[in-house]
Amino acid sequence: MKKLFFFTVVSLFSFSVFAQNGPKIVFKADDNTIDYGKVYKDSDNGVRVFEFTNTGNAPLIITNVQSTCGCTVPSKPKAPIMPGKSDKIEVKYNMATGPIRKSITVESNAVNYENGTVHLKIKGEVLERPEVNLLEKKNVGPMQ
Repeated sequence: MKKLFFFTVVSLFSFSVFAQNGPKIVFKADDNTIDYGKVYKDSDNGVRVFEFTNTGNAPLIITNVQSTCGCTVPSKPKAPIMPGKSDKIEVKYNMATGPIRKSITVESNAVNYENGTVHLKIKGEVLERPEVNLLEKKNVGPMQ
């Protein structure tokens, strides 16, 4: 009897968690990550977009968006996002040469994340094109 009571209580609690009312933020990017891949510094502006949808039943309000360093500048939507509507968070990386591993923290009133906080990530590698000097004489093997 105790087991049945315990199972019933756990089941009811589980259903109440899934039936949350309020705004819910769902990002389009897999794992909330955008992969820049390998890009050349001189051919990419560093701007990427995280698209999301409010799948809840109340307006979604993004209160703050911040990155882990000054080399990544995110911008947030200014108006609330109505249920069923989509919007975006734009991120601009400064394209410093080397690996990209940055996090962006999004604070909102979303009920499907703990405290409404979502962590987004960008990753990749910024390459610099090697300089080619056309006047430099190339060394060729001994059989010229």
